[in-house]
Amino acid sequence: MSKGKGKKDSAQDAANLALFNSVIDGLKHLYKAKILPLETTYKFGEFHSPYLLDSDIEAKPLVLLLGQYSTGKTTFIRYLLERDFPGQNIGPEPTTDRFNAVMFGIEDRIIPGNTAAVQEDKPFRGLSRFGTGFLGKFQCSQCPAPLLEKITFVDTPGVLSGEKQRIGRSYDFPAIVEWFAERADMILLLFDAHKLDISDEFKTVIDALKGHDDKVRVVLNKADKVSAQQLLRVYGALMWSLGKVMRNPEVVRVYLGSFWEFPLQNEETMRLLEAEMSDLVTDLKSLPKNAAIRKLNELVKRARLAKVHAYIISHLKTEMPALFGKESKQAELINSLQDEYVKVQRNYRLPPGDFPDLARFKENLKLYEFAKFPKLQPKLIETLDEVLGVDFPALMQRFPVDRPNLSAMEQNPFMAEIIRNPDDPMWWTYWENVDVGKYGALFLNMPQTNERITGQDVKPFFIETGLPMNLLAHIWQLSDMDKDGKLDKEEFAIMMHLVDLKREKAMDPPPTLPISLVPPSKRMFRT
Repeated sequence: MSKGKGKKDSAQDAANLALFNSVIDGLKHLYKAKILPLETTYKFGEFHSPYLLDSDIEAKPLVLLLGQYSTGKTTFIRYLLERDFPGQNIGPEPTTDRFNAVMFGIEDRIIPGNTAAVQEDKPFRGLSRFGTGFLGKFQCSQCPAPLLEKITFVDTPGVLSGEKQRIGRSYDFPAIVEWFAERADMILLLFDAHKLDISDEFKTVIDALKGHDDKVRVVLNKADKVSAQQLLRVYGALMWSLGKVMRNPEVVRVYLGSFWEFPLQNEETMRLLEAEMSDLVTDLKSLPKNAAIRKLNELVKRARLAKVHAYIISHLKTEMPALFGKESKQAELINSLQDEYVKVQRNYRLPPGDFPDLARFKENLKLYEFAKFPKLQPKLIETLDEVLGVDFPALMQRFPVDRPNLSAMEQNPFMAEIIRNPDDPMWWTYWENVDVGKYGALFLNMPQTNERITGQDVKPFFIETGLPMNLLAHIWQLSDMDKDGKLDKEEFAIMMHLVDLKREKAMDPPPTLPISLVPPSKRMFRT
């Protein structure tokens, strides 16, 4: 998997990061201020997904890999990273015996599950609820693979089949899969072209993915081991098997390939498999670009479910008698919960698709006393409606419309003479008039980290220009467009352009940066 990229891609990555951070900060604020109060009041986290932490919302895109043993899950990750990673164990027998979160780190190391679950900078604190029986079978593997700077992979134990699935595990495997599925951006179900059977445990795992069908992709691995005719039959058999366990009218996307370090072995299907593997890699590469909007989408789903949950809980409270017969009435309400759903839906005009799973909700209700449930608090509902109707749409406005990154002259052929006219008082506001060659050479002589310079590294250089500190601070704020406290080559050119304008022409920097002065590669991400 090639991961080389040019300067334009690096600039776009930086702009993507700025957009991601801007939206994520907004989501964290909205969740804490307007969604979490309702969730805690009506015990949403005890019935559904645990309450979210900042680390959950800030987390990088996560890819969850599931499949029976020896389908190539660990080898698939190694193929994408183009290197070994700590804790990998590859073999024809069941080798991966734990959940392994493969993450970025400056050096190779393994963090045990009990430690990872208490670290605030990692999105795994919610796993503590599953106890040491699971945490002893969980670990984080860190290594400095470039792809892991943008994506986290979760390798899972091979799903058991035959006699092995009767042995049992020391933790609730489907429940943990569901926890990761809620937080995953993509879920890959891996199948071996020679083993298409779906065991009882695998069926239970697939059932746990209910509600996350849009994230699920299927990978038919080791497809170069069969002929073209056999591959056609295998594909048909796989779709038939999936149709029996995935209750979804939409057809799931299936990728064909052989994901390991060796070349494809069947020339008859080589072109097809290369195209399919390329499509999957492209799909994975798009995850960081769309990460913020997916997190927004997930929080919208959560807010809608929380709203319905609040209505159900408060409705059950109002149905309870004041003094006598509480136990019998509670049992009656649980048994007729489907009818209560209908009442709530009609009374508050709620879509049926937002209601929680009936069987699971019944089981959870048995643990509580309805008489102690809180009454409906209209203010909390109004606040949540404001989030769904006003705040979330406002966040959506920050996302750019896809369009080419064109310079002013490329957008308008009549701009050339205007831009190149030094007598035009606005000539300095055009990116095309920034001396990128001169400032680029200067940038190369600066101390850099990942093609960026930090404020501390260049502070002495800019102080020597003689400009006041408050003016330099303003120019830095204008130039640091992704607000990461560093300048890339284009941002440095903008800062030098504004500094030289003040020194050589006594022109004060503008209050805000004109859009025409923003480098074309950054304009579509300007918010």
